[in-house]
Amino acid sequence: MRSLGLILCWISFLTLSISIPASSDDQFTVDGTVLELTDSNFDSAISTFDCIFVDFYAPWCGHCKRLNPELDAAAPILAKLKQPIIIAKLNADKYSRLARKIEIDAFPTLMLYNHGVPMEYYGPRKADLLVRYLKKFVAPDVAVLESDSAVKEFVEDAGTFFPVFIGFGLNESLISGLGGKYKKKAWFAVAKDVSEDTMVSYDFDKAPALVVKHPTYNEHSVFYGPFEDGFLEEFVKQSFFPLILPINQDTLKLLKDDERKIVLTIVEDETHESLDKLIKALRAAAHANRDLVFGYVGVKQFEEFVDSFHVDKKTNLPKIVVWDGDEEYDQVTGIETISQEEDHLTQVSRFLEGYREGRTEKKKINGPSFMGFINSMIGIRSVYIIVFLVAVIMMLRSLGQVEEPAGVRTAPASRERVDQTTSVTEGETSEHTPSDKKED
Repeated sequence: MRSLGLILCWISFLTLSISIPASSDDQFTVDGTVLELTDSNFDSAISTFDCIFVDFYAPWCGHCKRLNPELDAAAPILAKLKQPIIIAKLNADKYSRLARKIEIDAFPTLMLYNHGVPMEYYGPRKADLLVRYLKKFVAPDVAVLESDSAVKEFVEDAGTFFPVFIGFGLNESLISGLGGKYKKKAWFAVAKDVSEDTMVSYDFDKAPALVVKHPTYNEHSVFYGPFEDGFLEEFVKQSFFPLILPINQDTLKLLKDDERKIVLTIVEDETHESLDKLIKALRAAAHANRDLVFGYVGVKQFEEFVDSFHVDKKTNLPKIVVWDGDEEYDQVTGIETISQEEDHLTQVSRFLEGYREGRTEKKKINGPSFMGFINSMIGIRSVYIIVFLVAVIMMLRSLGQVEEPAGVRTAPASRERVDQTTSVTEGETSEHTPSDKKED
């Protein structure tokens, strides 16, 4: 009897041992609905699913409420993919200890965990666009396209958020490593047996050639080699942005991942028709100076950013500088502005010549650290709200209606995380910091 009891104990132990992993996986019901996570099953969810998209929300956040139906609509579509993407949500207000641990400081914060590796999501939030965007992360590193129709379908399915690199007549082995390395930044494909019509459409006249297309900006470039010794990768790295980049809050986040300096042209209004000639000149200069990023910004569109470069009502515009992407910029002696009277390309070329020859004056940006400015773009809204509330309290106090509060705390500035290329017009980026705890 004692032996029988020992055998039964061993059987029970083995059964329990076998069932533990299963119970860990089975605690999640994948039926196309949004999973509700807690602090007790969050780590398990991240390790269970290869690709999981998590919405860190607060019940009181109006932006979070508006996002809910979009996630509900996207969840069943993404769950049915060959390599499914699971959509989940976690109440970061309730599980604040976990939220602090993973540095959630605004609502909603959207994170994509790909094999456990987190990446903050800045893309569109409408269901159909969200689905198209997220498909990128479970697609093959490099697609092989066997016909003209396959090329057309690939480009259409890629959407407008990422640049598209297609190697025409290029050996797949040359681009496969880059496709895996830069999967978060672009689409990659190799095309075989395409017609002359496709060559004309993509504006190249011989193969092999690597074509990069920026759908958002209706721009493309062609690289004919050499394809060895790092030249191919260097071209890819320098082509994640269009030749001339409009500067806004979304593109600023992307620039943080690029080590190149930025030739920044500041104009009065970036939508004015007179800007076309200048943009054309800057684009031509960018073709020949790919070691620099070329960007432009309008005072009317992004005044708080422009002010950092000592621009005021007396400043002659367009103003051109070389910005290091952080706290300093170079001003070329004698060429601080672009005149409307002289050829634009000539002036830009002269500016670049002066910069490369070192005829510059280094200046600090106006105000606090520029990285602090970028990182607190979301937090600034919280400060405005707090200042308003303090003003109201002081006014009421002066009327003798309330007592002085013990103190007011501001929310910490939002941290900057890894980011990706996004569509400025189609993505919504409004967020609340935890201190903005109120209904919209």
